[in-house]
Amino acid sequence: MSDWARPAPWDHDRSGARITRVRTICTAPEGQTLVIVKVETSEDGLYGLGCATFTQRASAVAAVVHDHLAPQLAGRDPAAITDIWHALNTSAYWRGGPVLNSALSGVDMALWDIKGKRAGLPVWQLLGGRCRLSVPAYAHASGRDAAEVEESVRRLMADGFAHVRCQVAVPGARTYGVPAGAERAWNPNQYVSAVTRTFDHLRSSIGDEVELLHDVHERLPPMHAVRLAKSLEPHRLFFLEDPVAPEDLDWLRMIRTQSATPIAYGELLTNPAEYRPVVHERLCDFLRCHLSTIGGITPAWRLAAAAELAGIRTAWHGPGDVSPVGHAANLALDIACPNLGIQEWHPFSDAVREVFPGTPVAVGGQLWPSDAPGLGVDLDERLAARYPAVAPLAGSGWTDLRLPDGTATRP
Repeated sequence: MSDWARPAPWDHDRSGARITRVRTICTAPEGQTLVIVKVETSEDGLYGLGCATFTQRASAVAAVVHDHLAPQLAGRDPAAITDIWHALNTSAYWRGGPVLNSALSGVDMALWDIKGKRAGLPVWQLLGGRCRLSVPAYAHASGRDAAEVEESVRRLMADGFAHVRCQVAVPGARTYGVPAGAERAWNPNQYVSAVTRTFDHLRSSIGDEVELLHDVHERLPPMHAVRLAKSLEPHRLFFLEDPVAPEDLDWLRMIRTQSATPIAYGELLTNPAEYRPVVHERLCDFLRCHLSTIGGITPAWRLAAAAELAGIRTAWHGPGDVSPVGHAANLALDIACPNLGIQEWHPFSDAVREVFPGTPVAVGGQLWPSDAPGLGVDLDERLAARYPAVAPLAGSGWTDLRLPDGTATRP
């Protein structure tokens, strides 16, 4: 037995299950690579699944799990979630970042899944039980112009969604949230004008029947973000997401003093040193970190509690490159968290639902938790193998954004 595989000296309970194997399964049923960590135990049939998805660097995450985390977990008690999380978090000395945190998240969620299965309870019960019966979700509307966005919003309203995120194309530019053409140039002034016109149109045509959201996706120079937040103030957005990049976090203070538009923030944050001032200074109204890139359920639950003290609500990141296991983790937190705001939702395809039995479902704009033990989502590895991981995003991907003069800019 190697030193890594020897039980820790403080791990005195030798009567329960032990971790016997840790591995990753990468699959892409919708063309985006999802990274799942499977933690197996000595108890027959007992295993846990966690989401470690970082689509753009999937192979790096898988290597960290296989080469560095798995050896440290062999022989450990899977119930020691807090100790394992902190030990793995500091084991590389240089800690944090999306690759290491995503690998850690996969293990952390899998351990929570195991704990729930051993207890015969869903994870949300382990976190304290229900604060609500269901979770309000928002869906995504987009279009080439304001009229198309309106059509998309109305379709989602007909499906029962009371919250809709709205994205509009900018002529000649590759814009987040809408189908990309051959063009890649990005003009901040044109974008601010197009978004403002779109919400002028939506409020005049739809009125106040639905809550509207918009995602800037960090693309704007700070002063443009201030201007956009002020111009959208009359339209009473539910929130404006990521108006500035983490590098420009200080500008959130300026936006707060200049506009009453609610701000959602945190998708790109990976380290407590980044999100601590956001919470402490109440620089946003909704905290929407990506569970994988902050390290899983364990740190997210603590962060949600800190946000509650500051009067900040949660809105965890939930796009298509969060696996169904990750969405189930989001939902477990949402059901148990008193300061839930909203949950981003991605309508998964039939292929994903076949690969991941138990994938959460939105009904009438609401997400309903599973009563199944653990996270309630399984993985059919045979079907997953039919959808092999795709190559990481290259120069033609949506992250390759350029200004009109050719300068690379934030995606």
